[in-house]
Amino acid sequence: MTDPIADMFTRIRNGCKAKFEKVDVPLSKMKREIAKILKEEGFIKSFKVVTDDQHHEKIRIFLKYDAARKEVIHLRRISKPGRRVYVGKDSIPSVMSGLGFSILSTSKGILTDRSARKADVGERFFVISGNVS
Repeated sequence: MTDPIADMFTRIRNGCKAKFEKVDVPLSKMKREIAKILKEEGFIKSFKVVTDDQHHEKIRIFLKYDAARKEVIHLRRISKPGRRVYVGKDSIPSVMSGLGFSILSTSKGILTDRSARKADVGERFFVISGNVS
């Protein structure tokens, strides 16, 4: 797999479209931090680390739905393996005038755009997690 983060987002998007209660994603520290941010921002219900029959650890993400909306989460990857995008601390963009948020991989860990501005850091522009549409 060349892009595990994009795979995680694809599993979440597909799970939302198929109205699954939960999706499983292979575990990594970065994916765990991204799931933690998605939960804190209210894009998913919760997540937990589980072990399957072959003793492989996975993140089980419980999806969140609203009866009036078809798709709850809109995720878009900006920095990709073939095209890395970096932003400085002064040029971190706001997403949808503050309705959405960015996730950045910084020297202080995985942070949202608001946290990165407070911490005065900017690094790789990792993901834009957009609106709840």
